[in-house]
Parts: sequence; structure tokens; C-alpha cells
Amino acid sequence: MLKHFPATDLVLNANNQVYHLGLSKENLSTKIIVVGDQDRVSLISEKFESIEHTSQHREFVCHTGKYQGKRISVLSTGIGTDNIDIVFNELDALVNIDLETRTEIESKTSLDIVRIGTCGIVQAEIPIHSYILSSHALGLDNIAHFYEIPFTKEEISLGNEIQNHIGLPANIIPYLIEADRELIAKLTSERTHNGITITSSGFYGPQGRNLRIPTYASEIHNKLSSFNNEGLQIMNFEMESSALFALGKALGHRCATICLGVANRPKYEFSKGYDKEMNELIEYVLDRI
Repeated sequence: MLKHFPATDLVLNANNQVYHLGLSKENLSTKIIVVGDQDRVSLISEKFESIEHTSQHREFVCHTGKYQGKRISVLSTGIGTDNIDIVFNELDALVNIDLETRTEIESKTSLDIVRIGTCGIVQAEIPIHSYILSSHALGLDNIAHFYEIPFTKEEISLGNEIQNHIGLPANIIPYLIEADRELIAKLTSERTHNGITITSSGFYGPQGRNLRIPTYASEIHNKLSSFNNEGLQIMNFEMESSALFALGKALGHRCATICLGVANRPKYEFSKGYDKEMNELIEYVLDRI
């Protein structure tokens, strides 16, 4: 029996659109690029041959159009896994729930979702402005703990191995989730550095940045950089991918993340400007999805 969703669970606005994104099904492509920064949406859509839809509600900006004949939506999520929780549940509702009847659609639609972002590199030999492609994400957030996520034995085993290596405090319970292999294959080239991404729940303490409050993780990047599982290494820090991969997997969507490295943490280097490099990464992704 198909599930029915009450008004307090499936929240819609006065236009019968999903509540936070302010979108209807016809506004959305099945190929989606998500970005944290709302200003980055127009940087991507300006490369489209045509734009059929633009909207903004809160921090959620959406442009849908055509690039080399491919219909693509670009959506800003804001920062953090908490926003990914909102975005993914509402994107899925648009394609897999009939908003008029509030009833689950029997024939499910799978979305291809690629995140383009920035990150901090934890491997000293990888220069800033490199492309970091996330094969897996280790979540230091708690989003996945609230859902039934179909973790594989391999994901659980690798996650435990990383936890034992870096020795996080007992009150931090990480989870490891793999990106979609088909999307990773499309995005992989000699330009990408593929490996595990650490998704943190904050920018400062959770990523080992120590300002005026002492942290548990001030030297965490040193522990992360030394992990190696048959050549699989930890590459970077960012703040969204674990929830993106976990919710995507649970909902049947294909997800990947590729980031421009703007900091090399072991070398204490930070980019002085990366507009040109980000523009090149955007074109790299558009050509491959």
C-alpha cells in the first residue's frame, strides 16, 4: 500500500510547492548540480544555452536550463548537512510524491546529483586548486543516525577502521558511506584526486581549527593524512557530502561530490583567489554529467 503523508510531515506552501525550496516538479531536471554558495548558481547557469526557470526562497536559489542539449538544474543548499537534510527530502518529494494527493508515487524516479564545492586538502603533496573527487564520505555529523540507511558491510568495516586510526572521542560516532560509482567513473580523469572525504559539522573546531576555544581535534589532519587502506586515502575536509551520499542512497538517487581544494592544511596554505579555477571545474562537471 502506498504511503500517505500528513500536512505536518510533508509541508507545502500556499502554491502547493515544497516548503523550503519553493519548487514544483516541473521546475526540476533529473540532472542536478548542488552548490553551497547561492552566487555560484548563476556562475553555472550563465554557461547554459537557455534558462527556463529561476527562483529563490531563503538561501535556496534554483536555475534550470539546457547545456549542450542536456537539461540541468542548479540549486544552492547553503552550508552544512542540516541543509542537505532539507534539500534532499524536498527534492525527493518533488519526484516521488504526488503533492496533490500527498501519496507516494509507485514508479520511483532516480536523480543524478553532483555537488560542486570547495574543501581543505589533508594530503601535503596535493597542491591547492586540485580537483578532489569523493569516493566515500566519513560523516562526523549526526544526520544519518536519524534514518534507516542501508550501509554495506564494507562501509561499516572501513568506517570502523578509520575511527580506530584517528581515535575520535567516544561522543562522536562517525559513519562512512560510498558515493555512486557510475557518477564517480564519469567524473574521474587524470585531473582528479579520488579518495575519502571527511564531512564535518562545522568549519572551525570540527575541522581542527583552533582559535580561542580548545578543541579535541587540533591535530586531526595529521592523523587523517596517514590513513591508507590498500591505496585508499583520506583526501579532504568539507561539510555536506556524508548526508548527501547517505540520504541519496536511502532514497535511491545517484550522488557524487567534486571539490576544488582551496586550502592545504598540512602546509598551512590557503588560496589567494580561485575564480578562474572554479570556473574551469564547473565546465569540467557540466561536460561530464
